[in-house]
Amino acid sequence: MTATQPLELLAPLSGVLLALDKVPDPVFSSRLIGDGLCIDPTSQTLCAPLAGVISNIQDSGHALSITADNGVQVLLHIGLDTVNLAGQGFTRRVQEGQRVEAGQALVEFDADYVALNARSLLTLMLVVSGEPFTVLATDLVQTGQPLMQLSPAPSAQALDEEAGDALFSKPVTLPNANGLHARPAGVFAQAAKGFTASIYLHKQTQSANAKSLVAIMALQTMQGDSLQVSAAGEDAEAAINVLAALLADGCGEAVTRTAEPVATVSSTTLLRGVCASPGSAFGQVVQVTEPELNIAETGAGEALERAALARGLRTATEALQAQAAGGVQADIFRAHQQLLEDPTLLDQAHGLLAEGKSAAFAWNRATVATAKLFQGSGNALLAERAADLADVGQRVLKLILGIADSAWDLPERAILIAEQLTPSQTAGLDTRKVLGFVTVGGGATSHVAILARALGLPAICGVSAQVLGLANGKQVLLDADKGELHLDPDLADIEQREAARQQQALRHQRDVAQAFLPATTRDGHHIEVTANVASLQEVEQSLSLGGEGVGLLRSEFLYLDRNRAPSPDEQAATYTAIARALGGERNLVVRTLDVGGDKPLAYVPMEAETNPFLGLRGIRLCLERPHLLREQFRAILASAGFARLHIMLPMVSLLSELHLARAMLEEEALALGLTELPKLGIMVEVPSAALMADVFAPHVDFFSIGTNDLTQYTLAMDRDHPRLASQADSFHPAVLRLIDATVKAAHAHGKWVGVCGALASEALAVPVLIGLGVDELSVSVPLIPSIKANVRERDLADCQLIARQVLGLEEAGQVREALRLYHAAAVETLPVVEH
Repeated sequence: MTATQPLELLAPLSGVLLALDKVPDPVFSSRLIGDGLCIDPTSQTLCAPLAGVISNIQDSGHALSITADNGVQVLLHIGLDTVNLAGQGFTRRVQEGQRVEAGQALVEFDADYVALNARSLLTLMLVVSGEPFTVLATDLVQTGQPLMQLSPAPSAQALDEEAGDALFSKPVTLPNANGLHARPAGVFAQAAKGFTASIYLHKQTQSANAKSLVAIMALQTMQGDSLQVSAAGEDAEAAINVLAALLADGCGEAVTRTAEPVATVSSTTLLRGVCASPGSAFGQVVQVTEPELNIAETGAGEALERAALARGLRTATEALQAQAAGGVQADIFRAHQQLLEDPTLLDQAHGLLAEGKSAAFAWNRATVATAKLFQGSGNALLAERAADLADVGQRVLKLILGIADSAWDLPERAILIAEQLTPSQTAGLDTRKVLGFVTVGGGATSHVAILARALGLPAICGVSAQVLGLANGKQVLLDADKGELHLDPDLADIEQREAARQQQALRHQRDVAQAFLPATTRDGHHIEVTANVASLQEVEQSLSLGGEGVGLLRSEFLYLDRNRAPSPDEQAATYTAIARALGGERNLVVRTLDVGGDKPLAYVPMEAETNPFLGLRGIRLCLERPHLLREQFRAILASAGFARLHIMLPMVSLLSELHLARAMLEEEALALGLTELPKLGIMVEVPSAALMADVFAPHVDFFSIGTNDLTQYTLAMDRDHPRLASQADSFHPAVLRLIDATVKAAHAHGKWVGVCGALASEALAVPVLIGLGVDELSVSVPLIPSIKANVRERDLADCQLIARQVLGLEEAGQVREALRLYHAAAVETLPVVEH
């Protein structure tokens, strides 16, 4: 029953009143769960805004619902993502089913603890039964003050069910770690309201109206619960199909599914994930886990515990300094060192030591809480950095507890299976025994993925937790290129792959030996092969492998994983050192700062964005904060004269952005007394830039195509999405056509075009890129010799022919198949690599 008389609701807390639009959570701000208000609290007791019955209260105490006698339902939700606190910081004063009066205390909470350990303390009051309301207060409110008045709403008509029995879905195992709490329950209820059928959600003998948020929450579901959806009505079948799939996918939450029984695993022949590092390997399953550590909460005195923490931090720092001595892991472990010095982490730990906690407990609590904040941020890149923090946390924790790192006892030809690997574990893998690995967590841009590529280990991530049920010793085939783990591989296929792998190893030896030969086709057409780098060490490595310059210096390596911006002197010294290493005859292409909502900086405050990939990124952010761009221009210009300097602007979509940036560059060069400007170009990674390349071309000195972003923006697919990664393929003809259009427009104005995205590092793509007229391939450092050898095996005329053919195909799979056939035919004409 809905309200028939106006009803006044009281403020449940004291604090600052905010509109829902200001809540940094799209589920609430979009009013998916219900309309209402938000309070940034200054008090710590949540009180009843109206009289009624507690129709639901979460075990954690962070959220509850009150139903009035006239049917009005109000949801109160303390903080954002507070379900992850598992009740810590909350004290319930009422029970489910209890009658309460307006103003009665419902929940007390520790505001400091919640603010520190949850995403936000913002508290919501939502009218989930749907009555319209008028706000009675503004700005600051006090507990018990009249806050809103609900208007009468018409009585809801009963839904007429179709004659006959309702349809039922198959049982669905709930994957959500905290069950159907407010956010996923709201998503499910909203989806159910899109159908006319009468729909119910069933948990054992309990049932709930699937269109009622409160009823769903009252089921008190938990991860692993078996749920069913029933529906009766004309669209019943469609409803149960959609809603059962929504439940299985976590109702909008990122979920890690519980492993299925081993019997189920054995009936599956293929598990899919996302490629973290390319390659393939045939070997045996080795499940790896870390033992749980025993941590005492109470310390032996603050002075002793402070000393223990200091020793652990000092020893960990020394170990990280040794690991950061060189190679691709250097920057990763330097970032880990900075985490050990983070003042927020240290303040949290020292605060707990002052309360009498042990050093191990204090450090573990601080790092775990901060890692949870990263994971719950809604930002994929920040969530991956949580793995780095967990790695650092465990390193110091073991040192405090006096537990030595025990090396894994691994058999030969091991394919490691893990919930997650840390950067430290990955860097320490014995590649003589480990052939590859598979993880449930992680991402293709994580530090673990970067290390795997540097080690040459095939790896996939984002695999179903079902993989954790595989038996040790089981023979499996890891095809990381396709993101696949074959559980019942064909022996003939394995023999072919093994022979191909041995041939590939011999070929790689030959390519490295010939790395300093120019990348010139058999008919005399030269392609410049340069490196994608993010450190001086990578530049030096690229030169030792025959690199002809730097086609992409990712300047954000100077800015990420730290608490303050790099000083102008530090920036200038870094760019100058890299330019000196290259020398005056090689190109140095420096990409200006490419960060934003998708790669946030701790010291550049930004508002939360619903879709960071479509928000303030790259040049957009730098033009909003011009001091960042001007300071970087000055630092880059300090390296002028040591190499052939080029500056490249990321994420350009408008010609006006280019003009603004060029004006700033000219002003900074003039202030430094420079008479000759470096070359200025743009990255083509937004479709508008490719489609208007003819408009941009007169105003740039060069283009460099970032195929990773260009692909995901062209196809509207996240390249790291576990289900879409295989379709978000840069070989798609739409992407190739944009490359073709860019090259034609550039060459018409006498400008050169490079490709610095992942497509340039794919051997299969080399002939089509040559055929499209690309002038430069900027590739992953270890692949420089093989890409140069690939170019030397081609004829320009053949490449142009195959490029014209694939532009007319329909899908990426067809393009790949055409290029494989071309490659196979070309290989037949090449000499066989002998032992």
